[in-house]
Amino acid sequence: MSITISGLTKRFAKTDVLRGVELGVDKGELVALLGPSGSGKTTLLKIIAGLEWPDTGRLTVDGQDWLQLAAQDRRIGFVFQHYALFPHMKVRDNLAFGLSVRPRAERPGKAVIAAKVDELLHFLQIDHLADRYPAQLSGGQRQRVALGRALAIEPKVLLLDEPFGALDAAIRRDLRRWLRGVHEATGSTTIFVTHDQEEAFELADRVVVMGEGQIAQIGDADTIHDHPATPFVARFMGATVELPVTLLAGRAEGAGLDLSTLPRRALPDGAGRLFVRAEDITPVPEADAPWRIVSRTSTGAHLRLVLRHPELGEAEAEVPRRTVRAEALTPDAAVRLKIETGTIFPTDRRMQAASASQLPLTPQKEKTR
Repeated sequence: MSITISGLTKRFAKTDVLRGVELGVDKGELVALLGPSGSGKTTLLKIIAGLEWPDTGRLTVDGQDWLQLAAQDRRIGFVFQHYALFPHMKVRDNLAFGLSVRPRAERPGKAVIAAKVDELLHFLQIDHLADRYPAQLSGGQRQRVALGRALAIEPKVLLLDEPFGALDAAIRRDLRRWLRGVHEATGSTTIFVTHDQEEAFELADRVVVMGEGQIAQIGDADTIHDHPATPFVARFMGATVELPVTLLAGRAEGAGLDLSTLPRRALPDGAGRLFVRAEDITPVPEADAPWRIVSRTSTGAHLRLVLRHPELGEAEAEVPRRTVRAEALTPDAAVRLKIETGTIFPTDRRMQAASASQLPLTPQKEKTR
């Protein structure tokens, strides 16, 4: 089912939670809503599910106005972070629940329901859990049952709210791959909410980055990582080192910075701000350089350096520990900072908006897995 969201707004008390959201999701697509807490992503998911209602805007699914339909009439499957399984029901009965409570005219016979449950148990690889209660299952097993219960009604749209947030890292990685396989096998139109960047980029066909109730950028992992559309996206994607630069004819210059590797950009002359990740900074020892190393710690594989400039303050760099160059990166050493890659935004907010508009908001969904 294709989904079209137009001009969606939502306010709680005096807080604008959604501010004019525009989004299209194609049939069979898996889309991630990615963003920090309070960005509006869960509210948007709940509006699609019919658990919240917008103040203004439109929501259509295959051309049908879903804002005119109650939640039970939308035929959605919803998977919550904390499973929401019925503790007094066995796995088999949890899976059957959505089918067994349909209106009598639409309810399948008992034999049909039982066959559907057996099919799901096999498909989800949980046959051996059929007669257990939720309390007898691990977190990963409960999440599989929760997904199975959502799939049992053959939903038009599958919605997942932080589906793996309550699980440890190793189980999350395994279930991500498993969920991607389930999605491809069912061909469902799926939207899931997460604050985990790795999860979003590994699972989704497209990632929608949200902040302060708006969509900041839409794209795949490489596009968003390498070409953040706004300072907010740059910071959210880990470019936490910010340095002032001066732009001239599309090139940038900065105090004690080697910016020769950065491509020329169509930006106006004047003040700008460079956003860069610590691992993309290479400190190069140089006797008269203005930056100095003030601390050095090791994580085993990497050295983490705190650098200080007399006028610009502090920055951080992370470099591989097992290199010849690393031996010279000692406290109080003078260094020039070679910037391997980064993103520059004009300081002027109007110019920032113009710069962001140069990036495609909805790139083509060509993805190789």
